[in-house]
Amino acid sequence: MEVIHTPVLLEETLRYLAPRKDGELMVDATIGEGGHSEAFLSRFPSLRIIGIDADSSIQDIAKARLSVYGERVQFYHGWSHDFFGEYPGAFKRPDTILIDLGVSLFHYEKGNRGFSFRYDELLDMRLDVSSGLSAAELLARLPENELADLLYQNAGERYSRRIAKAIAEARKAAPLTSSVALAEIVERAVPPEYRRGPVHPATKTFQALRIAVNGELSRLPDLLEGALRVLEAGGRMGVISFHSAEDRIVKNFFREKNRDCICPPEAPICKCGGNRAVNLLSRKGVAPSEEELRINPSSRSARLRAVEKVLDEA
Repeated sequence: MEVIHTPVLLEETLRYLAPRKDGELMVDATIGEGGHSEAFLSRFPSLRIIGIDADSSIQDIAKARLSVYGERVQFYHGWSHDFFGEYPGAFKRPDTILIDLGVSLFHYEKGNRGFSFRYDELLDMRLDVSSGLSAAELLARLPENELADLLYQNAGERYSRRIAKAIAEARKAAPLTSSVALAEIVERAVPPEYRRGPVHPATKTFQALRIAVNGELSRLPDLLEGALRVLEAGGRMGVISFHSAEDRIVKNFFREKNRDCICPPEAPICKCGGNRAVNLLSRKGVAPSEEELRINPSSRSARLRAVEKVLDEA
């Protein structure tokens, strides 16, 4: 078993989501290679965990890594929002939920699905390869204007129009299926000064496509709602995001649930009793420490937000 991903904001997550009594149940909603779960299981001997992941190949790594904890760990293969939407009756309601929205380094280094432009791979980018459109299929189908919108909305790519136009021209000659070929098209499409920056000019294009292929932003509201709904009253929930669009959704969701009245604005009468659904444990997103940034530079954009559930139904 080879583990290549370093869990971000590990100590901060342990601090905010530490169990407060024996026998608690935690759901690691995006278990990946199991880094966060391993830390929780090793430090809190009575804690039990359910680990979820849509990618069976990376979940197999987590299973091997956490096998020493025996029946304290159970696994669910699928999307987290589906898991919470149909929460298994066999499980008690979780006391803690961790949602790490990042994509594991495993997918970039070992996934062989075109997540990275460092390797010449087929443009797939799906976490669950059994369903949905691949990145290559998406690039072939999207009209130029919709592709430009996708690049801008999902990743804030400032040269989205130029890049979309270049991709549209290139696919007229042949289907675009190679990660390296896509990176080269993007690099040629942007201004020279953009190519000389500290980050590869294709980074945001690849990020935007990955987000679209896996429905990362579109699934997120349902994931947050479902997780908070099944969380035990008094339980805690933490979400680690990695880019501004994700963090904005999480921040606004928690702020809305933190209001004294959670009735819709158009409701003529407050029916919720004026009680907030959650208390904010972190008023601002918790960022990595200088030490973590030195050791793991890829953590630079990570933000942790945590809440404690107040109402039994949110």
